[in-house]
Amino acid sequence: MGAGLVERGAILIDADQIVRDLQQPGQPVFEAIVKRWGPVVVAADGTLDRAAVAAVVFKDSGELDALNAIVHPAVGTEMVRRRAAAAEQSPGSVVVLDIPLLVRPGGQPIAERYRDLSGIVVVDADPEIAVQRLVAQRGLSEEDARARIASQADRESRLEVADFVISNDGTLEELEPQIDACYRWAASLA
Repeated sequence: MGAGLVERGAILIDADQIVRDLQQPGQPVFEAIVKRWGPVVVAADGTLDRAAVAAVVFKDSGELDALNAIVHPAVGTEMVRRRAAAAEQSPGSVVVLDIPLLVRPGGQPIAERYRDLSGIVVVDADPEIAVQRLVAQRGLSEEDARARIASQADRESRLEVADFVISNDGTLEELEPQIDACYRWAASLA
């Protein structure tokens, strides 16, 4: 979805990419994760073994909370920095913050720093379709896919904060007109 908006002229700030950047060896987030869970989460090449981290945290809510306490503040700080840089470099542009976990389980937005957004777009998919896609596209077991989805805010909570909803139950071709409409809507907010 973010790539489709970029194709139409938006600037994308991707929280998942920021997480990957911050989890590189030598970064404070990487060091904090290794300190918490030890060498079991370090791959043979010295990078973070994301699958090993997932195996620990997506089956234990306390461990997931610990990971979130390490990662979320650093990601939030970096997103604020990148937003400011985008606004300075390209005033008036549509800036999209791709934040998969903007809403906590229970429905609360994750941080005050996101309350000044012009609008919130939620890409919605039936949970069963989401499970099928995680299994097919990321190679997760069905049990792991369901555990990941269960650890996130429920569908109703995400939809409740939405100003614009894109339905992602269908094909990529069916997404195109929705992305067009979303970009026009976002550009009208500027």
